[in-house]
Amino acid sequence: MPANSPLQKNEDVDREGVRISVSRGSAYDLFLSRGVIKRATLVRAPSPPASVELFVHDKLEALAGVKQPLVAFAAAHPKYRVLPGRFMVIEQALAVPRGRPLAARYLNNFIDELKASGFVAAALEKSGQRDAAVAP
Repeated sequence: MPANSPLQKNEDVDREGVRISVSRGSAYDLFLSRGVIKRATLVRAPSPPASVELFVHDKLEALAGVKQPLVAFAAAHPKYRVLPGRFMVIEQALAVPRGRPLAARYLNNFIDELKASGFVAAALEKSGQRDAAVAP
């Protein structure tokens, strides 16, 4: 959001007159569309980069997206800032077909091993997602 915006926390964004740029069909678009946003207006763009362009070009009040790219954008453009905290969490999951208890147990053990060994944390760090949390 613009660095001089009066909006200081996520809860401030849902108010009349606030336009939020989002990428159409993204997880955060769907999350915000399902009743989270009651007064602000979602303005959709066809992709995440297009939502940033829309936000800047149309001088929208807020931009919703994946935190890491937004932080990088704000770091490169001092006229913008990222609100503290987060408005949603995108949790990741794996699944196996029902009735496959050995496969489920193997997958659970494999995931636990990857987390315990530090592999997941290292992969997140290597991909620049330093503030992403590894589930316990």
